[in-house]
Amino acid sequence: MHVLGVRDEGADDDALESVVDRIVDRLAERGRVGVVRYDATIADGTHARESMTLGGDVTYDLGVDGDWTASGTGLSVGDALDSLATDCEYAVVVNVPTLQYPSVSVGATADESESETCLGAVDGPGGLDLDALVTALESAEPHETLESLVARVKRSPRAERAGAIATFTGRVRAKDSEDDAPTQYLEFEKYEGVADERMAALETDLESRDGVLDVELYHRTGVVEDGEDIVFVVVLAGHRTEAFRTVEDGINRLKDEVPLFKKEVTVEDEFWVHDRP
Repeated sequence: MHVLGVRDEGADDDALESVVDRIVDRLAERGRVGVVRYDATIADGTHARESMTLGGDVTYDLGVDGDWTASGTGLSVGDALDSLATDCEYAVVVNVPTLQYPSVSVGATADESESETCLGAVDGPGGLDLDALVTALESAEPHETLESLVARVKRSPRAERAGAIATFTGRVRAKDSEDDAPTQYLEFEKYEGVADERMAALETDLESRDGVLDVELYHRTGVVEDGEDIVFVVVLAGHRTEAFRTVEDGINRLKDEVPLFKKEVTVEDEFWVHDRP
């Protein structure tokens, strides 16, 4: 699922909602869209700059056809995205300043909106280049969960021949032994272009095995904090033997063949793992 943030940077409510509506309408032509709205207004009436996982009230809609709305859910923004990922191709997140996904600023100048993830600043819906926006969004890393990948292989046209789904989840480990300095987070960078090509080639190779029907590989990039998931391998197969064997081969080959670079940040130090003997 591709995620786009729409941020209010001084626009009036009508302009913000018009931008959201135009973006959702365009994305809905290509797939199902979830909309997540975040209210971080706190008790004294000020507006908190919260992260995806803290505070606030989250409302989200599943789909753009008004099927249903969940409000006052007690979910974080991240939880809401995880819920939508199994059913939606896109999610639009409104008013989360710290969102680490591509975003559009409404009401900001170009200078004010400069960031690695900002796709542009507009005053209102008339300033949107929707074709360029969709192209940029779909070239960015998607939001995936183990559940969304499992749901995808279950929709495989070959699923009727499947008797097994095997999975692997890799996560950030705080420490190897009791005396280790705890790891706060890992940061992953990929060799642009090459990493995606190698991952796709590996999926194709694994799917060519007898009895293997579908394979999904996913590895996060950027900052992944202690306890969070990093990498998923999902295999749809006729029987458990080839499913388990392919999951193990898949994660081993992903680590060996896909150029991803890992920095570890502990409470005492930080270092790129490939620089250490």
